[in-house]
This record gives sequence, structure tokens and C-alpha cells, in this order.
Amino acid sequence: MSLIDRVKERKQDLIRRHARADDVKGLTQVLITLASLALLWWAALSSAHVSYWLTVGAVLLAVVLDKTAQVVPSYLRDHLVRRQELIASITSENGTFGDTRSSICAVEVAGDRIALDKDATTVSYGEHADAQLVTCRRAPDAAASDQVLVLFRRGDYSLAPTGTWDTLGMRGTCSPGAKFAGRGGVEQIVPGSFADSSAQTMVPYSHILWSALWCGIAADAVARAAQFVRAEARKKPGVVPPQATRLARAHVELQAMRHNWEGCAREFDELGDDRGPLDGMGWALKLNQLKMGCSELAPRIVHEALQIIGILAYKNDSKFSVGRHYRDVLSASLMVSNERISGKSASMLLVFKDD
Repeated sequence: MSLIDRVKERKQDLIRRHARADDVKGLTQVLITLASLALLWWAALSSAHVSYWLTVGAVLLAVVLDKTAQVVPSYLRDHLVRRQELIASITSENGTFGDTRSSICAVEVAGDRIALDKDATTVSYGEHADAQLVTCRRAPDAAASDQVLVLFRRGDYSLAPTGTWDTLGMRGTCSPGAKFAGRGGVEQIVPGSFADSSAQTMVPYSHILWSALWCGIAADAVARAAQFVRAEARKKPGVVPPQATRLARAHVELQAMRHNWEGCAREFDELGDDRGPLDGMGWALKLNQLKMGCSELAPRIVHEALQIIGILAYKNDSKFSVGRHYRDVLSASLMVSNERISGKSASMLLVFKDD
């Protein structure tokens, strides 16, 4: 069985086993496994597949933890799992400056019907999706941070693109801006607060899985550098190539990066059903630091691999090429912006006491 087939089979098995709303305990114990798979996904699948399962998958896992929801669990079971449909998320919005925990748009309820319009800065896979998960204010008079998620299926909404997606890397996500207009039933509003699902599931899953993915990109680049150094060593038996020293240093950074995300994943899994600590500053800072650390370390490791290999890593037609690694991993500190995350961490550190 090929690597792609193994990854796809494992992915489908995980979703199938945890698609029931009453299987909360199982959902909270698979993060370390998912993160380990993320190491393989970048090499095995396109960047579109990777980003889809790491970002939208995190949103879905957040939603399914709410046992009171009716529409979403059935959608997970009947559409996402059985029919393998594509679901997109719309969490960004013009005017919020990248803050996913703030919304300008609001869902409007009239009897048993709802209406929602949103001006999104990015909509990954929007034109190709079978459904959209959209964040918004709970009501027109609600605060910007009082948000809910709403699920809209194809036929219940329209998307009018407002831009293009011609980027350095992560091209497969197809994420231009768009104006969203959705209509549906009140049952499509996911019960509970997006603030809770974001803090307790979406942010932990996305930051840990992203970090594991970036580690996988860096590991693949280092593996190519190691292959190159071994080839050089075979040319002069008994002589250690000069690039081997740089390779050793790259492995040190790679090991630190792996231990970082693995440690966070295990700590999260050990929480089990006790989600309370995730609402505190301690976990918020831990996850912010994980995301910032790994997203900044991965490009440095890939750059080190480039320097070890030399021109063969720079050429796109070489087996030692790290061009795609470089293009994709540079997005890590920009999506979501590390500057915004560090600003939030700075504010928390002014009052946080690590006991």
C-alpha cells in the first residue's frame, strides 16, 4: 500500500470512529496520532489536502464535541464520512484584521429561518466545497466576541469572489476573498459558544497539527540533506564531508521542534474530558508559543538544508530540491500572523503568573 493510500485510510478510519456526537472521550485521545500522521501528509498529499484536514478538520472536531448539536453530527456521519464531501470554513472577515475571535457580521433569525451575509478575506476551497462553516455574531446586538458557528450546505448560500489566490506557496488551498450570503433554518446554528470550541478544541488541534505538519516539511528537507551528505561521503570513504557538521546542527533543531509539538499533544490528550484548563492563560500561552516557535523554526531548518545541499536544492528539477518546502513553509508565520499572536501573548504575560 502506498504512503498516500495509508494516510487516506487512516484518516477515514479516525473520522469514522469519532463522528458520533457521543464519542467525546475518543475525540480527546487521538491528537497525538493525528499529529503523527501530519508529519507524513505534506509529503504524501497536496498542500490542499493538508490544509483542508488540518484547518477545517479542527473546526469540525470542535463542533462535534457539543452533544446538543443536531445538524452537524448527522452531517459528519452521512455527508463528510460516507460521501466524503468537502466542507470549508469562513472565519476571516474584512474589518477584523485577522482576528478570528471577532466578527462584524451577525446571523439574523426570523421565526425558524436565518440569514447571514459576510465579507470574508479568505475562503479556502470555497468554490469547490459542498458546505461552509461560518463564524458570526450570535445576534445583531451581540458583542463582536459573542460568536457562533453556522453550517450552510450547497444550495443554501452563494459566494461572490472578491480577489484571486496567486501565492508563493500553499497554492492548492485556493483561498481568495469572497462575499458570502447564506439562508437556512435555525437548526443550522451550532449550539454553544464559538469562544469555547475555539479555546478548547479548534486552537489546540490546529496549532498542534500545524506544528507537526511544519515539522514534517522540515524533516523531509533534512532527509534530503542527509541523503546528499551520504552521497558525498561515499565519494571519499573515511572522510567526513564538511556539510556533515551543519547536518548535525539541523538535526538538533529538528529534534527540539518535534519534542515541542509532541509534548503539547500528549499534555492535551492527558486532559481527557476536563476541558477547563484550556480556557486559562497558561494553555493559551503554551499554544501560542508552540505555533510561533515551530512556524519560525521550520523555515530556518529548510534554509539550513538548502545551504547543506547547495545548488541542487535550489533547482526545481533535482531530486534534492527543497523549493516546494521553502514556498509552503514560509506561510506558517503568516497564516495566522505571528505578529498578532505575539501581541496577544504580550498582553497576557503582563498579568499571567506561572505557578
